[in-house]
Amino acid sequence: MEKQQISGSPNFPVTQVPERTSAAQIESALDSLISGKDRWPRLGIPERISLLDEIHRDMSAQAHRWVELSRQAKGIPPKAQAAGEEWIQVSQVFRMLRILRQSLTQTLRFGKPRLPRPLRMTPGGQVTAQVFPGNFIDRLLYRGITAEVRMQPGISIETVEAEQAWIYRQTPGSGGICLVLAAGNISTISVVDFMYKLFVENQVVILKTNPVNAYINPVIEEGFRALIKRNYLKIIYGGAEEGSILCRHSKVDRIHLTGSDKTFEAILFGPGAEGQRRKLSRTPLLQKPVTAELGNISPIIVVPGPWREKDFHTQGVKLASWLTVNAGFNCLSPRLVVQHAGWQDRHRLSESIGHVLSQVPIRKAYYPGAEQRFAEFLQHHPDALKFGEASPGYLPWTYIEGIDPKDREDICFRQEAFCSLMAETGLKADSVPEFIDEAVKFVNDTVWGSLVMSILVHPDSLKDPEISAALERAVDGLHYGTVCINLRAEYAYLLAVTPWGAYPGHDVYDIQSGTGVVNNLLMFRNPQKSVIRGPFNPFPDPVSATSASLEIFGRRLAGFENKPSLLKLPGLLYSAIRG
Repeated sequence: MEKQQISGSPNFPVTQVPERTSAAQIESALDSLISGKDRWPRLGIPERISLLDEIHRDMSAQAHRWVELSRQAKGIPPKAQAAGEEWIQVSQVFRMLRILRQSLTQTLRFGKPRLPRPLRMTPGGQVTAQVFPGNFIDRLLYRGITAEVRMQPGISIETVEAEQAWIYRQTPGSGGICLVLAAGNISTISVVDFMYKLFVENQVVILKTNPVNAYINPVIEEGFRALIKRNYLKIIYGGAEEGSILCRHSKVDRIHLTGSDKTFEAILFGPGAEGQRRKLSRTPLLQKPVTAELGNISPIIVVPGPWREKDFHTQGVKLASWLTVNAGFNCLSPRLVVQHAGWQDRHRLSESIGHVLSQVPIRKAYYPGAEQRFAEFLQHHPDALKFGEASPGYLPWTYIEGIDPKDREDICFRQEAFCSLMAETGLKADSVPEFIDEAVKFVNDTVWGSLVMSILVHPDSLKDPEISAALERAVDGLHYGTVCINLRAEYAYLLAVTPWGAYPGHDVYDIQSGTGVVNNLLMFRNPQKSVIRGPFNPFPDPVSATSASLEIFGRRLAGFENKPSLLKLPGLLYSAIRG
């Protein structure tokens, strides 16, 4: 039982709440939404497009303020390369608005968003939709990257086509109020979540952000005032108490949560021992629908191959960079490198990762509980390699090598670290194809979560038909909502055309990484997983931890996504190459 208690995402500590919305103000906000919830489903597509245009104009004026507030809250110095990460987050907001407007325009004209290519069936009998690249600019800016969305088994091409943009094909009914409880690590999460609930699922939203990033609420209030003033969106300040009031309020029809599975269980069953008793007896306190994205131990399967020296350097930069984004406070940060135990170059990759981490300045551990979680992992693994000197409020980058894969309850397999730490393990196998098969079983059955995972595979390895076939078996068999090949998991979120959420099938009694999706702007009814593929050796990679132009690239990317223009591409591409 003790082992079960540490499985999953962290149980984040209570944080100081800088500002609270009073009970009377909460009631007033809900009453305002009631006046808007039945108007919203009946609002025509042209009027929704006009709203998006108004939001875009307002958001354009808030971009610099957004980045500055985020930078200050996370302890990022002015002009530091890490500030580019915050610009990239803002670029995602503009891209989301643009893709959503495009989807609505096409739905108005064609009945549903258009796809770059026709739907097809995989050899295994699943409908799949290629969703990226969508145009010439995508191909130029994201060279070599493709993305597809696979639907749940048993659904025909005809059904997928008939159900795409289903909300806009139905006769408008009565509306509903969705409570969105947003996570505190990424400031754009709340926007992605509430815009999806509004424009794809037809629900008006009462939003409560996490106290950790409540600093961004005034920016959202200005950038999305078009929705707020029409009573389609309201924003609440507060902590667990205000969240509890809203979850149980009779005027709230459904809930969407981004955060920890511990928070999810407290909402559904109540806190503490009594909540665990209700969970075991299958008697939840809350009966309203809840969707959720609840974190993950994001594994990376490394396929052995004919790697050269430059490959170890490139992949070391890749993996180290995936960890250092946002100081390691992401549900998609890599937590576990899975290698072939018998690969003679296994330790060379670990050495390369460590070498890169040793060159990256440590970051402020701004997320609550980070130091305690870090200490707990090191208590289990005191031999962990640390890169950088810890100081109050700052943690070193940390790599735990050689976890025993037979210890299925090791903390690195069962608990999401959610700090500046990743681990490595090796699986025995007689061949590379067998290793791939074993690695799929291992991450499916032993590693907690089902949100996102990655595979690194050299292109020369794929010239072997048996390895190529094993890779495709892996893509088919992995129980993850997103599978990335040779790419960082952030692309699944940033491209804005691949649904984001856990692998379907979890119930509330074993919720794992959650249930439901967001970011599904092409409006598929029953997606199963996204599959995103990219080049093994990308050139350039402006978002790497060693990039000298990340801040400039991020700023230019936000400017491009705000107002796309071929005239902006040379400067954007130059900043990418310079990195």
